[in-house]
Amino acid sequence: MPRSTILVIDDEPNILSTVKRALEVEGYSVETAGNGATGLAKLAEHDIDLVLLDVMMPGEGGLDVLPKIRAAHADVMVVMMSGNATVETAVQATKLGAHDFIEKPVTGEKLELTVKNALEFGRLSRENARLRARAQAEHSIVGRSPIMKAIYDKIAKTAPTSGRVLVTGENGTGKELVARALHDQSKRAKGPFVKVNCAAIPSELIESELFGHEKGSFTGATKDRRGKFEQADGGTLFLDEIGDMNPSAQAKVLRALQEGELERVGSTETIKVDVRVIAATNKDLAAEIAAGRFREDLFYRLNVVPIEMPPLRARKDDIPALIEHFLAIACARDDRRVKRMTPGAVTLMMQHDWPGNVRELKNVVERMVILTGDNDQLGEADVRDALPRVQPVKGSYEAGTPFKDLVAAAERDIILAALDAHDHHVSNTAKDLQLERSHLYKKMRALGIDHRAGTEEPE
Repeated sequence: MPRSTILVIDDEPNILSTVKRALEVEGYSVETAGNGATGLAKLAEHDIDLVLLDVMMPGEGGLDVLPKIRAAHADVMVVMMSGNATVETAVQATKLGAHDFIEKPVTGEKLELTVKNALEFGRLSRENARLRARAQAEHSIVGRSPIMKAIYDKIAKTAPTSGRVLVTGENGTGKELVARALHDQSKRAKGPFVKVNCAAIPSELIESELFGHEKGSFTGATKDRRGKFEQADGGTLFLDEIGDMNPSAQAKVLRALQEGELERVGSTETIKVDVRVIAATNKDLAAEIAAGRFREDLFYRLNVVPIEMPPLRARKDDIPALIEHFLAIACARDDRRVKRMTPGAVTLMMQHDWPGNVRELKNVVERMVILTGDNDQLGEADVRDALPRVQPVKGSYEAGTPFKDLVAAAERDIILAALDAHDHHVSNTAKDLQLERSHLYKKMRALGIDHRAGTEEPE
């Protein structure tokens, strides 16, 4: 494990030498500075993990230097040192971003413990930020196609309201991501987000799962238990696959929606709850209502704002961006360098119909990342290994191939050949093809030739 580097800023040479010696004995790498300006310069030059900063220094004091450190190096822990500390000074330092406060004279044991705790806190903070960033990436919706832009607009308008939402779409299209986006952009964002997969819970247990139960209410109920509605109080309850819920549970959910109250299984006590319900299903609820399997009144309660997630085959121009997104996630998870997929490989991926939708695409990308080992680039051969039945469509007549696919394949071949001829310089390629650069970017995006094309602004 690499040594942590500590910067000590103090105007007293004796303090600098004493603290430096004590920390080096403990195995730390130590830099010293006699004033704030020198300290800030060393922060810019070295990879510093912790700063020990004296409060009282001639000219620019520690409380003047502290905000500059926090502004330029927000992830660096700062511990203040003072020989005549007051409560007011400690409070002010904390408000300015100091992690801790240590009094002079700095003893070995106190110094060691303070430094160890500050470094551990910094490590945990960075790890937490990394995990939060990864979770946020995994829960983000990706796509710039017109159909997705319309969904983003609907989410933005609906999220701040209390309106219920029914999300429909095939398996793997990202219905849960919509529910999380609605929660994260709502006034309930700081409250809980509780998910229930109605299809995964046995019908005899669904009521207990949703509404809780009292001890002894049925065999196995050894203690009182809060249900998902109570757990989601003040937040959002996501009822996934609600089309699989049994009629008895549907009736209780309807009551909870209408009156904002429920009763646990085995109890007559009424419990008030404040929950926003978002439901999702891959079923045709109109057909389920007609067959008598789903309550029509519950459908209308849930379907205040309908959002339909399209299958991936209906938004293939989003595939390049999705590939790049999932490559970044899969590589980060395994601490690998980020891999790239060649334009030809992306084009081949776009030939697949993706019956499993975005979930299938994510799994295929993850599989390729794992099986290609240390290779930095994923090519067409890797795609064929992952999707053996996918074959590139040729830009010439082929019996049974739709005309639009033949035209798209021909356009891909032409643009790829032109890009190769111009060393992938897009402006020169556009000029040679007598196209506006913005039009070529749009065409490349639609054909999946260069999944990074959309990150540049056309001139």
